[in-house]
Parts: sequence; C-alpha cells; structure tokens
Amino acid sequence: MTDPTTVLLCYCTCPDAASAQRVADALVNEALAACVNRVPGIQSTYRWQGKVTTDSEELLLIKTTVERFDALKTRVLALHPYDLPEVIAIPIEQAHAPYLDWVRDAVKS
Repeated sequence: MTDPTTVLLCYCTCPDAASAQRVADALVNEALAACVNRVPGIQSTYRWQGKVTTDSEELLLIKTTVERFDALKTRVLALHPYDLPEVIAIPIEQAHAPYLDWVRDAVKS
C-alpha cells in the first residue's frame, strides 16, 4: 500500500448511534473521508479482558485514501468512546473508476 492515492475501505464499530454519527460527521466534514455508511444493529462477539461478551454496535464503512488514513485514524481515536477502537483499512483493488476518482477528490489534503 505505498501509493498514497489508493482508495481504502475502513471499518470501525461504535457502541451506539450517537457516537457513530459523531465520528461519521467529523470525518466527512474534515475531508478525512469521502463517505461514511452507518450500519446499525450488528452484534459483535469478542474477548475483552479475559471475558467473552456480545454487544450491539453500529458499523461504520469509511471511504478514504492511503494518504489520509493516518489523519483519519488519529481523529477516530480522539472521538471514539472505546478504550481500543477498531480501525481497519482494506485497499480497494477493483471498483467503478469514476467513484474512486470522486473519493480521491473528496479527501484531497
């Protein structure tokens, strides 16, 4: 992932609608993300501090570029209520080229 213009799909879970909207609004308003989709009603099962638990969460699907990822991650960590937020980025290898151009344009620094 060395090309700074590579478009990424980032995942981040939030504990509730309010925190998910706060993160989504900040990322788009600050041009760190071109678009954030909120997927409510997911169930996450995970091990935390030695205990397996299941919680309801909202999933954020965030579109950005490699160039903007570090700033996006820093902003998510500052806004997020979790001690250890999930911030995962996957490069998009195939997509509609005009859409990828739109993402790149929307997050130019």
